[in-house]
Amino acid sequence: MLKAVVFDDEHIVLMALRAVIEWESYGIELVGTADNGVEALQIFRDLSPDIVLTDIRMPGMDGLELIELISMEAPDTMFVVFSGFNEFEYVRRAIGLGVVDYLEKPVTVDKIKSAIEKTIKRIVHQYEVSALKSKLEKNHLDLLEKATLDLLLIGENALEKWTHLYGNSDLVQGVTILAFNDKNDEFTGNLMSNIIHVTNGSERLTVMVHHELPTEPIWETLMEWSNENTVLFGSGRTYASMIDAPKSYREALRALRYGRFMKETGWIRIQDIEGNTDFTNNLNKHEEAVVLSLRTLDKVSLDKALESFDVWMETQKLDPEKAEHEILMMVYRGHEVVKDVDRDIQLPGMIIPHQELSGMQTREEMIVWLKGRLELIMEWLKANRTSSKNIAIEKAIVYLDNNYGDDVYLQELAEHVGLNPTYFSLLFREQMGITYIKYLTNLRIEHAKIMLREGLRVNEVSGKVGYLNHRHFNEIFKKQVGMTPGQYKDKHFSR
Repeated sequence: MLKAVVFDDEHIVLMALRAVIEWESYGIELVGTADNGVEALQIFRDLSPDIVLTDIRMPGMDGLELIELISMEAPDTMFVVFSGFNEFEYVRRAIGLGVVDYLEKPVTVDKIKSAIEKTIKRIVHQYEVSALKSKLEKNHLDLLEKATLDLLLIGENALEKWTHLYGNSDLVQGVTILAFNDKNDEFTGNLMSNIIHVTNGSERLTVMVHHELPTEPIWETLMEWSNENTVLFGSGRTYASMIDAPKSYREALRALRYGRFMKETGWIRIQDIEGNTDFTNNLNKHEEAVVLSLRTLDKVSLDKALESFDVWMETQKLDPEKAEHEILMMVYRGHEVVKDVDRDIQLPGMIIPHQELSGMQTREEMIVWLKGRLELIMEWLKANRTSSKNIAIEKAIVYLDNNYGDDVYLQELAEHVGLNPTYFSLLFREQMGITYIKYLTNLRIEHAKIMLREGLRVNEVSGKVGYLNHRHFNEIFKKQVGMTPGQYKDKHFSR
């Protein structure tokens, strides 16, 4: 039901309008009256009515002043004005303020009824326009989301359509993709970036289109948000051109997959895993899925990866020679995973019999052969996982202890101990009980506490333990210790 208020300094007018007009028959509830402008404004703010009927001449504030103030606060409000003075200046100002009707006193019941009917028609029209506008905006948003997903999947060929639908392409200064483990529309970003949420099957993606660079403020917002939520998500690098959005998309998926693999929560940045330089992955998606399955010893994922690979081969209608090449590449990738564990290993029975493969007549035979080879590799990996674990992890711990104040990335750390990054992550978690990122964070915080107890300034400590952004350091420290670095210093430093 609509709500209405009546403002007039003549008590008899207020009483008459309350008693004579059958408000409910119009779907309206008369919720308040006032006899002066100041009280009227307060009643409006308290009750938020849809319709205001007001006299012009009132003590404290005249009706037109009141309408001006209310219009700034609630521009959709409908106004009916009545006055004992049919002066041109009043009428002109009232029309300029967009009132529905201007009634000259004495106000009759018929005039009020006519004004109410006109007001209701205006409200209905406003609702219809608003609904149409919402529908058009939703349709445009749906089209933009589809064009955004096309841009991530197709790349440059989809850029022109995306640019047309986005509409403010001149404002675009960069793009970063986030990939979420679950529903992701809770994160809304800030004014520096426009947020577009898209879904690709089970993938939940957030595309941050940056309107300003550098992007530190939004990273601070994202860090605060991730500290308040337990949802897992990965982020790709920030690129200056929308053409590179697919790169950030693939990186975000790799970061998310790493987080899932390590059973992490919160924000996983691709830079923390692979470093600041652009990481070029020369595996196609099928090879990548098989390699990850082998490294994680996930038989179910391996079967799914091979099923997907088989479907792809069928849709591509590869001739026997090309099919053989693709399958051999899969086996070579499996051997590379073995080399990650032991670079000098020579596996008995693992020489690839090309003649055996080339003698097969159907794709189905080839896939069965490939599955058998990869399962053999997985069995070896299971049996030999612990062979080089202890020495590699001990070497990594020493490296972290000596370099905790620097940017230490997974790629760099894994190379230092001579293992593949994903395989190294698994070994580290198995032996230490936590991921290398959490271990490094704990190490940094413990050193920070020592420095704070010695009296070093918070900003100085932040830089020494590897956090160039002191706000980020404050957030991490508070999450770990339960108080800010400044509070910790005040409590433990003896001057």
